[in-house]
Amino acid sequence: MSDQPHFHRSSVDPGLTTDLHGKLDYGQYLDLQRLLSSQHCLSTHHDELLFIIQHQTSELWFKLQVHELEEALRCLATGELAVAFKVLARVKHIQAQLLSQWSVLATLTPSEYVKFRHVLGPASGIQSAQHRHIEFLLGRKDRRMLAVFQHAPEVQDRLRKALEGPSIYDATIDLLARRGLPVPQQVLTRDRTEPHEANDAIAQIWQMVYENPEQHWDLYELAEKLVDLDEAYALWRFRHLKVVERVIGMKRGTGGTTGVNYLKRMVDDRLFPELWDVRTMLRG
Repeated sequence: MSDQPHFHRSSVDPGLTTDLHGKLDYGQYLDLQRLLSSQHCLSTHHDELLFIIQHQTSELWFKLQVHELEEALRCLATGELAVAFKVLARVKHIQAQLLSQWSVLATLTPSEYVKFRHVLGPASGIQSAQHRHIEFLLGRKDRRMLAVFQHAPEVQDRLRKALEGPSIYDATIDLLARRGLPVPQQVLTRDRTEPHEANDAIAQIWQMVYENPEQHWDLYELAEKLVDLDEAYALWRFRHLKVVERVIGMKRGTGGTTGVNYLKRMVDDRLFPELWDVRTMLRG
């Protein structure tokens, strides 16, 4: 072997900016000092940090999801379907990120979680205002859930606005009506603070769209984007259920729900029922 020193070619780009005094740097732009100092463990157990970061990152994705769904609502109302397709595709990928990160929390064993579960008190994911906002935007309306946020009036008012406003599917049905398709008046004027219920006339409209995609291509594509979203959300709910069952079994949730039994009722809920029914209705 040679006794000459071995030199490594530097991987540092010669144009790299190193003098950042008085300039905006990466940490400042992302406000990392505040972000990375917001994990406040209430126990000394090693795994509590995992639990906190899992839920904080979920809330960041929820924030982006609300942002995108509100843009999708605007696009559907104005008929900008090409933009709506891009936005809805992005929401599907956000859901994929949320789905995949459950695997990290699933590494938390029951014996590890019980060591710090008591510090949560009544705190629970069911109190996530952003997740409730997403559910209202997707049409899973439930006025009773506003009571959970009565201690936070500004949050409650924001959720009430989402509850009373149109969901993504309401905006889609409005679009069908504007296209001259036979949407029943009672569907257009229904109480939108309640969840949409399957309607035969709406299912028949979607059947026409699916059987004549060349004539209704943008509606056909919109329908598939919505099915993508419904499926992605259902998969996330199922993964949530299984991780909770894996970690706490059949115990009650910290927020007072029945835990796994409550989540099981949510798994089969369909956000856009006629888009699933039409698959059975298609001839051939």
